[in-house]
Amino acid sequence: MKQTKKLSDYPQPSVAIDLAILTVAGGGLQVLLMRRDDVEEVGGPWALPGGFVHADKTLEETVLRVMTEKAGLQQAHLEQLGTYGALERDPRGRVISIVYFALTPLQKLMTVTDGREDLLLARIEVPWSGEDGGPAEALAPSGAQLQLAFDHKELLGDVVKRLRGKLDYTPIGFALLESRFTLRDAQEIHEAILGRSLTKPAFRRKLLDRGLIRATGKFETGGAYRPAELYELK
Repeated sequence: MKQTKKLSDYPQPSVAIDLAILTVAGGGLQVLLMRRDDVEEVGGPWALPGGFVHADKTLEETVLRVMTEKAGLQQAHLEQLGTYGALERDPRGRVISIVYFALTPLQKLMTVTDGREDLLLARIEVPWSGEDGGPAEALAPSGAQLQLAFDHKELLGDVVKRLRGKLDYTPIGFALLESRFTLRDAQEIHEAILGRSLTKPAFRRKLLDRGLIRATGKFETGGAYRPAELYELK
């Protein structure tokens, strides 16, 4: 009689969560990075926040733990990007990672990073246009290129490609804005994701024609521009 194998008889790779937390600042996409102490083991001093999946926890529970405990962020728009399982992606051993991305307004991340030397908001630089895809670089506030651990350059590039692909048919870009925003704010967010300028009249006409937003009848205060009307998602 053929003996049935147990799960313990098979190799068991580690399963991890990696989380790309994005916002927009200075006209460009920014990502939250964590400083690593084990640089020689992981290949770089900066990485996306992450953690291993415990046997008694779901993927959703794990990504929320990473977001709150590692990054100090309580709430954000979360989506799963994909699964990464290249054999040599982690120098420490066989690790399969489920990658998520989180989108949040800048002010929330500014509060998180204030006073923390282990966290850094880095600008994402994409050397390709449109939705071509490919690795992305992370730049320090000084403009210096940061060395990323593992395969996180590829992960960042894939996040940007996904955002660009969804921007035209979903309201995903608005997750980077506060609940009330101007049309100027919305255009700046879309330009940051796309990596190119947009024509103001055409963008605003298209945005309003999609029927995703509505005017609130209220106006911004304290800005450098003439007060603009505030909008919100329907």
